[in-house]
Amino acid sequence: MIKINLLPFRVARKRENVRQQVSLYLLCMLFLFCLMGYLHVSLSSQLSRSKAKEQSLQKELKTYAPISREIAKLKKDTQDLNTKLGVIQNLDKQRVGPVLLLADIARAVPLNRLWLNNVVETGGRLTLRGTAMDNHTVALFMTRLEKAPLITAVDLDRTTLKLFSKQKRRGSDFILTCKTAYAKPEPKPKPKKGKGRR
Repeated sequence: MIKINLLPFRVARKRENVRQQVSLYLLCMLFLFCLMGYLHVSLSSQLSRSKAKEQSLQKELKTYAPISREIAKLKKDTQDLNTKLGVIQNLDKQRVGPVLLLADIARAVPLNRLWLNNVVETGGRLTLRGTAMDNHTVALFMTRLEKAPLITAVDLDRTTLKLFSKQKRRGSDFILTCKTAYAKPEPKPKPKKGKGRR
């Protein structure tokens, strides 16, 4: 009987497998290093291009700096001019407003049936005190005032019955408050914070 020793063949096969795995590992490492080198070169070239572009944009931006300063100055001047125009328009309204307001009030008064005793306007609030022949006349006067362009709201504060002793007639004393449209209402003062007790 013939005996064949297969041990050297198995050892050679194992060595061949180890050599193939080491070769494959080395090839993978080489490919990985090549890929890393390529990415490094590519990214560094992109970075240098970006830096060059940034420098050119910075130079271009410096050329626009005087123009942007001029634009900012023009915007500030325009804003100041608009503020001054607003003040002038407000002063014009406040100059002409009382005359037009008195004309509206005069047109709203029912003739020979209502008499105004006191007209006070402060900060957009108008107070009218007077005497009317009856409550219906006061209501008519309020309706006419509401239609006036410079009066926005009309409220009846108080009405009281009045007896005319000489003529033996009855009448109504009234107080009306209105808001005017030409003057801005004065801002309410903020309450001061008191010191707390310790």
